[in-house]
Amino acid sequence: MGAVLFEGFELLDVFGPLEMFGLLGERASITMLAVAPGGVRSAQGPACVADAPLADAGAIDVVLVPGGIGTRREAENPRFLDAVRRLSGSSGYVSSVCTGSGLLARAGVLDGRRATSNKLAFGWAVSQGPGVTWVREARWVEDGRFFTSSGVSAGMDMALALIGRIFGRETSVTVANRAEYAWHEDAGWDPFAKRNIAR
Repeated sequence: MGAVLFEGFELLDVFGPLEMFGLLGERASITMLAVAPGGVRSAQGPACVADAPLADAGAIDVVLVPGGIGTRREAENPRFLDAVRRLSGSSGYVSSVCTGSGLLARAGVLDGRRATSNKLAFGWAVSQGPGVTWVREARWVEDGRFFTSSGVSAGMDMALALIGRIFGRETSVTVANRAEYAWHEDAGWDPFAKRNIAR
């Protein structure tokens, strides 16, 4: 699995899903990717170390694109978008949390696909991809090899769904239990959509 980092990424968007995949043990390996290797500061302050440059990443089974305030800057960064587009094309599964779907949409990889995003920033995400069928009420959305989730904590539910697609539902249940996490298995469960969608 390759997690994409950029300045201003949302901590839980990255580490929530990575915790779930990390609990797979030897069945999953995780690589942190960024425009350049080294420290990348999150929106909350703590930095994470990128292992490898995004542009040099080969084919990856699962790529994860988080959200965070930094998405607004990266949506205007052609170098970053080109790297995301290339990596998305060569990866088995492409996933996003929160406004990470806005970056995927801006890169053009979600055109003709169904997707969702953080409800508090839904208008911004939609503006990045007019060719995307945006789903307003969804915890996460699956469309072929693309998995996009709603805001922040929804990424853990999506990650478990993706683990279920790859390894089977029983594995997802085992991982959720090991994490002592109450998995919302219903992708349509979205209590935040009705009260948080920005106009």
